[in-house]
Amino acid sequence: MTVKLPNIIDLTFKQLQESMESMGEPSFRATQIHQWLFSHHASSFDDMTILSRGLRKKLSETFSIGQLQLQGRQECFEDACLNPTEKILLQLPDNEKVESVLIASAERMTACVSSQVGCPLQCPFCATGSMGFRRNLSAGEITGQVYALNSIAAEKTSNNKITNIVFMGMGEPLLNTDNVIEAIETLSTKNYSFCLSQKRITISTVGVIPEIQRLARSGMKTKLAVSLHAANQDKRESLMPIAARQYPLNELGKSLAEYTEITGMPVTIVYMLLKGINDSLDDAKMLARFAKTFLCKINLIDYNSIINIKFKPVYSSTRDMFVQQLLTSGLHVTVRKSYGTTINAACGQLATNSTQ
Repeated sequence: MTVKLPNIIDLTFKQLQESMESMGEPSFRATQIHQWLFSHHASSFDDMTILSRGLRKKLSETFSIGQLQLQGRQECFEDACLNPTEKILLQLPDNEKVESVLIASAERMTACVSSQVGCPLQCPFCATGSMGFRRNLSAGEITGQVYALNSIAAEKTSNNKITNIVFMGMGEPLLNTDNVIEAIETLSTKNYSFCLSQKRITISTVGVIPEIQRLARSGMKTKLAVSLHAANQDKRESLMPIAARQYPLNELGKSLAEYTEITGMPVTIVYMLLKGINDSLDDAKMLARFAKTFLCKINLIDYNSIINIKFKPVYSSTRDMFVQQLLTSGLHVTVRKSYGTTINAACGQLATNSTQ
């Protein structure tokens, strides 16, 4: 029987250092190997020619190098964009599957990446919530999504590359904070073949209060987005039952005020408009009262319908009324188009369909 070796891609940098120490190697070997894996994207230990043959042999006897495999691609052109929104399905070394999305616009090329296989939060409007929770992604699996999307971006034209990263795919990033932070540190490492400023990376959360407090004190320069969807506790519980009950609105508001005070950076409040549910004038007024208690901007998004779900997007007139009420309250508001509607870009659908 063949014994499956641990995947070295899944090790954190600290674990890699500990492995080198256990092999009697100096600590700088961890830096060299990390660079070969995440900058040169080595698929074999034999590729790591800077290492001695003896160490390469030890590594190959101890670890494997398991890469993500592209399993499917779907794309759609919207608004006569030069490049389409593209969704990919990636198979992980243990055969689980995860989705990522490449969103092109005139100004940027955004990678939307996942942090978990499935999600434990069970929000009824989300396709991923219906999958249940399988496991957290390792930092290497998170970075692997970015590298895969960056390769696809480069296919389109030679000048195309990812300019922004958002953790808005499958799963809740702040229920996998260690690996998300590790991945961000790798993706922002200077002199690596892929390096992006942390200021161009956004972590989106349902509002995991202890981890928001941790981020505030971490020194990281990433942006924070909070999926709110209702500024009334009962209504938010109906939309986000697990998250809203565990992290109530009043406590979340205090946490966000503390975050902005410590970091000096605004939070983006993401509010998905749902027809007849959270789109009334009273809903807009409640959102305004909540948002005025800390430094923020509001990002309104249309609902991206998924199969067999009762939720519907709002009429444009309703959206306009909602926006005007927020503007009248003195808030900064943007309306974000929901990309990828023709390819079911709501994360979870492609992975769910592949297992049926």
